[in-house]
Formats: sequence, structure tokens, C-alpha cells
Amino acid sequence: MQDIALNASLSASPETKALPEIKAVPDTMMAAFEEFMEAFESFKDVNDRRLSEIEQKLTADVVTREKLERINRSMDEQKRVIDQLALKKARPALGGAREAGPEAAEHKAAFEAYVRRGDEGALRELEAKAMSAGSTSDGGYLVPDETDTEIGRRLSVVSPMRALSTVRTVSTTVLKKPFALSGPATGWVSETAARPQTTSPQLAELSFPTMELYAMPAASQTLLDDAAVDIESWLASEVDTVFAEQEGDAFIRGDGVNKPKGFLAYDTAADSAWAWGKLGYVATGQAGAFASSGASDVLVNAIYALKAGHRQNATFLMNRRTQGEIRKLKDADGNYLWRPPATAGQAATLMGFPVAEGEEMPDIAAGSLSIAIGDFKAGYLVVDRAGVRILRDPYSAKPYVLFYTTKRVGGGVQNFEAIKLVKFSAS
Repeated sequence: MQDIALNASLSASPETKALPEIKAVPDTMMAAFEEFMEAFESFKDVNDRRLSEIEQKLTADVVTREKLERINRSMDEQKRVIDQLALKKARPALGGAREAGPEAAEHKAAFEAYVRRGDEGALRELEAKAMSAGSTSDGGYLVPDETDTEIGRRLSVVSPMRALSTVRTVSTTVLKKPFALSGPATGWVSETAARPQTTSPQLAELSFPTMELYAMPAASQTLLDDAAVDIESWLASEVDTVFAEQEGDAFIRGDGVNKPKGFLAYDTAADSAWAWGKLGYVATGQAGAFASSGASDVLVNAIYALKAGHRQNATFLMNRRTQGEIRKLKDADGNYLWRPPATAGQAATLMGFPVAEGEEMPDIAAGSLSIAIGDFKAGYLVVDRAGVRILRDPYSAKPYVLFYTTKRVGGGVQNFEAIKLVKFSAS
């Protein structure tokens, strides 16, 4: 990991605490967390000074504003360091991580022979015995279960939407799911009264096709010949981040063409005019900004636009720049609405709800949908087709060996009332 030098050369003043300079990435999560908390205390001091200047002079001093933004950016960098350390800690060792049965061990050995030397014989025999469809005519071989599980685990850590959403694994190319828009009619009757027939529930069929996601890591033959290299761990580490980046973008703003459909790609409507098939939004009252007075009111309205069952499981989703603006907000009693994590590795909170950082969420701009809040487990569905495939290509980029690695993923909104948006517009 490269060292990250954070520009914390802030002009010191008697009223404020300067942000300590960080010369290198802390080697422990606790050290990074302590530096993050120190930065937050500096942030509160400078922001309080900015608000005091606004009250006294109707505007904040330029130096104060610049200092606040530098601290804000430094906090973002420190949080990024903490996230990287948390990700590193969450990655279990792949090789020898658990005992495997004879069949799994045989498959693993055959797969390693294919990746290292291009020896397909053992894999062909195994898949012929199992009558598997994962042959070269289908574009490659299935990776061993350990590798497939490892890629999925790492994606759940890297991609916020995958971690927040419901994930289903299917063996077909499309998942069709019925959804009850309304339950059967009910009512109270006396013990001897006739029971009227109830109406049939209104159902909607939702379709979630899986699309192909691919990565093509390259390796030298020297790397493949090195017996000390855990080839499965290497392959998983090469594809997990690029898969997560593509998925994270698609689950939020994908257009549904050869990729999952992100929740921001669905039609929207003001929450007062919400209808099934659209996501409801609450407007800030000012284009490209929070309202000049009562800025936090829109967040309260968005929270209570959710039904109680979804509200108790709700999470805010926004990017770091939007979160930086929200850090400045206070309630009527002067308390900050945004709170840092209680301990290292946990999420920050906003008005008591956890905050997930999705860098694919749009920046604040006129008409932007920069904040989402909802029960994403109920609201969004990720569909994985079982199996990750790999095709070895030693010819296209000699002297390197390419590994065409593919998986099929789909996604879309499954409950349109479980997610609400904040729109930065007048109405």
C-alpha cells in the first residue's frame, strides 16, 4: 500500500485545533481511527467558528471556509485509509482456509494444473464424470468452490450495494419474482355470520435477467511456474476489485442494457404523488443545495416518508462529497446531525441511521438525486448466477497469459416503497 500524505498544513489559530499531519498510512486500524477522530474534533471547531462568523457578519471568512474544506477532505482521506485497512482485515486467506473433501481437492488440483500449464485433461475428466455444462465449448471451466466463494465474499465487502441488498443465487439466466401489491381483503365477523369471499391479491411479476461481467487479468509464465504463489488467491485478488467497481456502479445507476438496472435509473415522482413502479423523492426546496433555513428538514421528511417497517432497517447512501456537506449541519439544539463511527470498522451515523458510502451516487447539483435512504434489503435485489468461469488464453498477448474470467449478475428494484430519495431541487 502506498503512503498517503494528507495536506493538513492548516493555518493555526488560538481558537482552533490544527489537524495533525499524517506522513504515512497508519499500520493499524485503531491508529487510523484515532487520527480520524482528532480530525473530526478540528472540523467541529472550525465549523463552529464559521457558523459564528455567519451570525455576526452574515458571511464566513474565506480563510475559515478554506480551512474547513481542507479538514473535510482530510477526513475523507482518513476514512478511505480506514476502509482499506478494514478490507484488508476482512480478506481471509484462501489457500488452506478450510478442509475439503476428496472431490473438491481433486477439482482444485485439476483447476490449478489448467491455470498454471493449460492442462485441460483432468478438468475434462472431472466434468465428464459430473456431466457438467462447464466445458470449453461454453467458454471456459468453472472455478473451484473455494475461489467462487472467495470472490463473492470480497465483493460483499468492497461493493456497498451488494452488502446492503438481498442477494439471490440462481441456476438460470433470469429470475422472475411475483410481488403482492396488496393482500387479500380481510374483516371482522361474528361467530355465526356468513364469511364473504375475499378478493384475490393483486400481483406484479418482476423480472431480473443476469448479464455477463468479465475481467481479463494477465500473468507472466514465471508467476504461474512459481509453486510458492497461491494461484487461486492471486486470481481472486485480481478480479474482485474490478468486479466490485463495475457492480457498484451498475446497482446504483446502471441503465439495464447489458448490465443490471440501478435504482437511480427508475422513474421518480414526488413522494406525495408516488405510485408503484416509481421511486418517491423529497425535494430540498432549493436547486443544487439544501434549504437556506431548516436545511435538515428534508432529511427528516425523507426518513418519515418510509413506512415504519422499512424505516427501522434504513440506511443512508451517498458519496463522500455529499457526506462532507452534511457534516456541517446541526439540529435546533446545536448538535451535529452526522456522528463519526463509535469504533473502528463501524459506519458513521446520520440522525441515528447508518451511512453507507457509494461513490457512484451523484454529487450535489441542480436536480440531482444525491441522497438515498431505505431498507435496501427489502428494496433492491442482486441476482447471481451460480459459478465463475475462466478461460485461459496464452496466445493473444504473448509472452503473457490472459485469464478471461466471467460471472453473470443481475439486479433491480424489487420493492418501490422501501427506498426514498432526496432531490436537490425547488420542488
